[in-house]
Amino acid sequence: VPPATDLVLGATAGCLACFLTNPLEVVKTRLQLQGELQPPGTYARPYRGVLRAVGAVCRADGLAGLQKGLAAGLLYQALMNGFRFYCYSLAEDAGWTGYPGGTVAAGAVAGAVGAFVGSPAYLVKTHLQAQTVSAMAVGHQHNHENITEAFRSIYRQHGVVGLWRGVTGAIPRVTVGSAVQLATFASAKDWVCERQWFRRGSWLAVLAGGMVSSVAVAVAMTPFDVISTRLYNQPVDADGTGKLYRGFLDCIVQISSKEGLLGLYKGIGAVYFRLGPHTVLSLFFWDKLRNM
Repeated sequence: VPPATDLVLGATAGCLACFLTNPLEVVKTRLQLQGELQPPGTYARPYRGVLRAVGAVCRADGLAGLQKGLAAGLLYQALMNGFRFYCYSLAEDAGWTGYPGGTVAAGAVAGAVGAFVGSPAYLVKTHLQAQTVSAMAVGHQHNHENITEAFRSIYRQHGVVGLWRGVTGAIPRVTVGSAVQLATFASAKDWVCERQWFRRGSWLAVLAGGMVSSVAVAVAMTPFDVISTRLYNQPVDADGTGKLYRGFLDCIVQISSKEGLLGLYKGIGAVYFRLGPHTVLSLFFWDKLRNM
């Protein structure tokens, strides 16, 4: 498949997977913003665990609340996954993935490119998914009416640069996640089949491989995911400077010192349960679209 075709197919696959996994993305965002820069045990916890958080979102925002930020999420997946698969396909065509460590390196670079291109959409997605009624609010509330108004408001106040605020957290997040995902998914799927849990080639083997792979991805990626969510959602001054964090490293230091090291793993349950199906669905749709 030509790389340009992979761009379209990767974008389509990412959007199809996003539609099904967006509710867990909403839950993950709320869990990661809960108790921001507050010591454990000193704040109210409207969201407790994945399943109870799903119920809390439904009570506060209705069933439709589980699909908050969907339009921005679809735009992000189209841009990020489109360019990620495009760059990875270029690396495959060039033969780079055949070298030792080439798959990991290609996945990391492809992820970094995708994260940069999709960063404005992820910024808006985070703002919209964090918004809720005051009694259940966690993190800063930006109060955008919709995706269009959000882009206009950010651009009006902070220009083009403002649309890429938080990208310093997004690039490490997707770079690490993409490298680990692409490096472990195939081997995890083979491992499941070797133990004869499922027959080779079945969709259950693909799903099981994705869930096994997602353990490694969730552990490696969650700290970067928390940092990324915090940097994107924090309030800013008139000049676009963050009021809570000065940047990537400052965010790590502040979370670790005020919330403890476990603060960097907030929402890991939602991250894991989202990553497994999302990995399987995006790669499954991508593979099937390529075959077509």
